[in-house]
Amino acid sequence: MLEDELAYVLSGDRELVQLILVENSEHFGLQRKLKSLGCLPALVPLDGVPEILIRENNQSLPAILKPLCHFHFINKILRKMENKHKPKVTVVANMVRRGLHADVEMVRVEVYRKIMEMSRFSDRILIFYGTCGHSLANLEKDFESLGCQLYFLKDEKGETVEDCISAALGGNDAYARALVNGEGAGTFYLTPMWASNWEEKPKNNAILSPEFNKKFLKLYGRAAKIDTGLSYEPDFDKNVKDFARFFNLKIVELQGSKKIAEQSYQNAKKFSHGKP
Repeated sequence: MLEDELAYVLSGDRELVQLILVENSEHFGLQRKLKSLGCLPALVPLDGVPEILIRENNQSLPAILKPLCHFHFINKILRKMENKHKPKVTVVANMVRRGLHADVEMVRVEVYRKIMEMSRFSDRILIFYGTCGHSLANLEKDFESLGCQLYFLKDEKGETVEDCISAALGGNDAYARALVNGEGAGTFYLTPMWASNWEEKPKNNAILSPEFNKKFLKLYGRAAKIDTGLSYEPDFDKNVKDFARFFNLKIVELQGSKKIAEQSYQNAKKFSHGKP
């Protein structure tokens, strides 16, 4: 559900030598958005990633540089040639299935599995998730002996954000303030990704379960449209209106932020030594 923020930080990274997108059933949305932003990631099956990394680490600099973001490709070549000792940065993005939050245990199992997969060839991993109902609250403790450092989406107080809504609003405190200012009636928060995926789908790919729709949304009075300044989902306005109309909710608009994604990504990149 943080696909937009991930596309934003990756497309804006001028230090990337290589961007690899793991080919799976969930890569299409991020691939489309990166392409629209001028970034062309290498699409590689998971079991092929280690071989690609070994091959590229053994190549000369010009051979490593791929046209990731064509609008700054030449500048990047020049910068790298000027400083050959500057660490090479490679990022491997591995998307997970949407709708995992419908089951706390499912979130934990899937994210833990992805961490083990990625740790085989990474020296650090940025978990683009919040604590998600505390299902991921023990990640650092559970993986403290992994040998691969984990980084998280953290707010200005250093706290891991609660979920994708907290990340979009600028942190846990901003989320809490929004809840306090709700004036009584429940508010359902919609980012562009939430708004584009709210409709009922087969149970194993549902964003909102039928049970949630029937039991809980009738308790809400508002649909909050969170504007983070990212416009990769062109039907955001329409999707919010359709959602509000379907559940008879009043639309309110909230100013969002990209700073959590930006700062967390930069923190994870610091002191990287050429590994993913």
